[in-house]
Amino acid sequence: MVSQAPVQNTGPDSAHTTPWQWFAVVVLALSTFVVVTSEMLPVGVLTPMADGLDISPGTAGFSLSITGLVTAVTAPAVPRFLGGLDRRLVLAVSMLVLALGNVLTVLASGFGMLVVSRIVLGLGMGAVWGLAAAVATRIVAPRNIGLAVSATVSGVAAASVVGVPLGTVISNAWGWRSAFGILSAVAVVLAAGLVLTLPRLPRPETPVGADGQAAVQQSLLRIPAVVVGLVLIVFIVTSHFAAYTYVRPVLEDRTGLAPGGIALVLLVYGLFGLIGNFATGAIAMKRSRSTILGLTTGIGASIALLALFSTVPILTGISVALWGLTYGGLSVGCQIWMTHAAPSRVEQVTGLYVGVFTAAIALGAFLGGTVVEAASITTLLWSAVALAAVALLVGILGPGPTSPEKPKPEAEAATATATAEPRP
Repeated sequence: MVSQAPVQNTGPDSAHTTPWQWFAVVVLALSTFVVVTSEMLPVGVLTPMADGLDISPGTAGFSLSITGLVTAVTAPAVPRFLGGLDRRLVLAVSMLVLALGNVLTVLASGFGMLVVSRIVLGLGMGAVWGLAAAVATRIVAPRNIGLAVSATVSGVAAASVVGVPLGTVISNAWGWRSAFGILSAVAVVLAAGLVLTLPRLPRPETPVGADGQAAVQQSLLRIPAVVVGLVLIVFIVTSHFAAYTYVRPVLEDRTGLAPGGIALVLLVYGLFGLIGNFATGAIAMKRSRSTILGLTTGIGASIALLALFSTVPILTGISVALWGLTYGGLSVGCQIWMTHAAPSRVEQVTGLYVGVFTAAIALGAFLGGTVVEAASITTLLWSAVALAAVALLVGILGPGPTSPEKPKPEAEAATATATAEPRP
């Protein structure tokens, strides 16, 4: 019989998380924020970026698909090929690769160079996003794992809900290239921060069987809750990004907002998204399935409201706020769903989850551009609503993960096993 190893902690005191360890979690969260903001920034600067590169908005939107596809391949592959490499150094180098991708975007003069820059960016993004949440579980006490994951993944949610609006403001003030240049500089600073704050992080320990030998683990795709979660993610993330990639043209053409008004609406989206992110973490730790179903319903409803009332500014604001509230919690909720479905294989299931999530981003951006070019934005919005409805059905009909029992306080220190070397 195979024993299921608990998620492991690397702190010097297994019963408590130190302030320095929490600071390391903050650096991880900022890193995920920067990588996903780098990916999603074209959403907020789509029109000026297209004009600057002399391409159509639909073609500029396809740049998200390029990054998403590269990340989808990179994230699941990284845990397989890292071996015993120090995860701390891998994260730092990956942030430097991301910085290079943003520099190439700044220098792009046409679609060809933009493609190259987005490929490089996808390589760095896949490694950082794929490892960050798994690393977070290893640097805090067991009782704080849920909060650490929520905080780390909050960078992903904040990228869409704060990073894109902030990038839009910077673009309006100094041009779209300056926004990517700032992201590049911040990525370099965070690379240094990761080296300084994280402990050495070798390969996680492998669960062992009763005979003391390393256990042979079944494929993650043979775990029903993992498969259901991944299918649900494909549909709801595709739905969201098919619509969200073209939210600026909706606000420009149908709502009639000026650039300042668009930035304000996206800021509202961001503020409600942050509320949704931190509210979701605690709830999903106890009820991940019902949490995801609620978020999926909210995303579909908000896009439907936008399709119906996008010509009415106040109703547009309400629908965008609901959209931010529900999507803001999706990354955290889905991450917790996956770790509950495979608690002893957090690094591997996180890489798989990120790969599927980013592939869905690519698919959503591609479908959005295709529908906009072939039909209309209205058709795009209702297509996104239909995809959200399918996601909801998958979540209702399929098996969900079983939330792990909360460890007893007196047992926490005994169950945690330190696997990282102390910092010099």
